[in-house]
Amino acid sequence: MKLYKIYILLFFVALGINSCSEDYLDVESEDPNSENFFNSQEDYESALIGAYDMLQSSYINVMLGEIASDNTLAGGESASDVIGIQQIDDMIHTPVNQQLSDLWRWMYAGVNRANYIMEFQDKTDFPDKPRVLGETRFLRAYYYFELVKFFGDVPLVVDQRFLFGDQFDVDRTPKAEVYTQIELDLIYAIDNLQYTTPDIGRASKGSAQALLGKVYLYQGKYDLAANVLDDLILSNQYSLVADYSTIFENDNENNSESVFEIQYSDLEGAGFGCLQCSEGNVAVGFNGIRNYNGPLFESGFSFNVPTQEVVDLFDPADPRLDTAILDIDAFASANGATFSTGFEHTGYFNRKYIARQGDLNTGDANLTNPNNYRAIRFADVLLMAAEAYNSGNLGDGQARTYLNRVRTRVGLPDVTLSGTALGDAIFLDRRLELVGEGHHFFDLVRTGRAASEIDNFVAGKHEVFPIPLEEILLAGNRWEQNPNY
Repeated sequence: MKLYKIYILLFFVALGINSCSEDYLDVESEDPNSENFFNSQEDYESALIGAYDMLQSSYINVMLGEIASDNTLAGGESASDVIGIQQIDDMIHTPVNQQLSDLWRWMYAGVNRANYIMEFQDKTDFPDKPRVLGETRFLRAYYYFELVKFFGDVPLVVDQRFLFGDQFDVDRTPKAEVYTQIELDLIYAIDNLQYTTPDIGRASKGSAQALLGKVYLYQGKYDLAANVLDDLILSNQYSLVADYSTIFENDNENNSESVFEIQYSDLEGAGFGCLQCSEGNVAVGFNGIRNYNGPLFESGFSFNVPTQEVVDLFDPADPRLDTAILDIDAFASANGATFSTGFEHTGYFNRKYIARQGDLNTGDANLTNPNNYRAIRFADVLLMAAEAYNSGNLGDGQARTYLNRVRTRVGLPDVTLSGTALGDAIFLDRRLELVGEGHHFFDLVRTGRAASEIDNFVAGKHEVFPIPLEEILLAGNRWEQNPNY
């Protein structure tokens, strides 16, 4: 048996089974496309593990979704520390940006791994195949949604792999068509998945419903969003965790509020030469407190630091503040801790996703944190449904009901507003509930607020990020760049 590690090659991933992780695919032949594979459910499940594996690299998506917004600043050690992140924070990023190139390549690696399974979907039958294909199509939808959010029109290939050389034939596809395929994949997943899963961390029917609701919401299809999110809410499969302060702790992962959660572990480390190889949540180390020495937390690189603006938006009675944002000066004073101030130090850190003590931290401790990412929480579902009802003029009463469920959980009074005022209240509560979780930049863009809220944001340009220059050149310079880049 020959063991294969499949590496990412610029834009097109020729094979794309697994990254440098523990879930390798054991293939009997030197040609993984041969008739010796996809002959059993085990083969399909092995390839599916590879498709899940690229979710771990989406840590960069989460970081950039905060740093590009007005929730956080880039931070780090200096103004030149990870220059691509600094440029995105300042809205001066260009088509030559390492982090955007990584995001593009890693998300397309995920697409390609899902497409590899779909290319051979008819090769072998087994009773559980609808579930395997349902998870596969959910993952393909997830990766394509990330690409559309960041880049707008992107190349769309379905049920076959991107092979090197295809870049000369595949064009960027209008995002409306990409959205159509995402919707089809998620509808298939809804129809073929159950709310329960064979293993913790797999996509479920609820995951697919929630993501489809979000996809509809991003397109302004409010009635469709409300319908699918209502179905999910009324299924009673998920509930808000009673104590908000416990949601993001490592001993409360995959809880009742987790609709989809990206799994991380500290069992296999990595280095800066291959960040996507880490089984750990790289963002957690980047978000951490610089040169920290004290109880509870571990050191990090002091990126992604919350602003005073977002801190000041919290009601003093809102307990979400202390869970979401760490006031390091107050904490250090109370606990005898010491730390160093980094670039753009605000005095605050993203408490949801900074390293806790007690982890194995295999390899580079800052790159191998086991904190799962709560990609879709039930609170997010309720707030999306509230927005759909309000924005679609489908009923402010139901919108208030969903909004107030989120507020009641943390002891805040009910909102009684209607119309535009209610919409503003939903947006504010969404920002505070989900701060630090990577959604805010895209919420600002899709609601038309970005130009007035983000410093240096240029309308007609910064709604999307530039297509990486290396990808345009690799495609023979045939693709048009996004406007004004």
